[in-house]
Amino acid sequence: MDIFQRTIHLEGFGQGIHCITDHITGQLPELEQYRCGLVHLFLQHTSAALTLGENTDPDVRADLVEHLQRLIPDDLRLYRHRIEGADDASSHIKSAVIGASLALPFADGRLLLGTWQGIYLCEFRTGRHRRSIIATIIGAR
Repeated sequence: MDIFQRTIHLEGFGQGIHCITDHITGQLPELEQYRCGLVHLFLQHTSAALTLGENTDPDVRADLVEHLQRLIPDDLRLYRHRIEGADDASSHIKSAVIGASLALPFADGRLLLGTWQGIYLCEFRTGRHRRSIIATIIGAR
């Protein structure tokens, strides 16, 4: 069993839910050096999240954004923590609810995602932020 680790940087994603599968796999050519294993992705931020979702119809992502906003609105009157504005506390809550990491199986150089699955970056802040993901490959060569 071997382990490899790299930091993947994502830039230019504004508020919304973005399919980043190609960004992740494009920055992990080392997957091809392994027969099988797991890729663990850890997002180093508290106002964004990682999850899996339907990767073809953009309406799915739009629906997720709208429903998360209804469940956890950006409204200063609702929160104590509001140092950075109306989306501050709500972004942290959404991140905690969805989560900051994924563990994904892979084999023969490719992720073993379902036919319609893609990796989503959920960006909850209104501005564009640089995000860092620690990718750890644990696998057999």
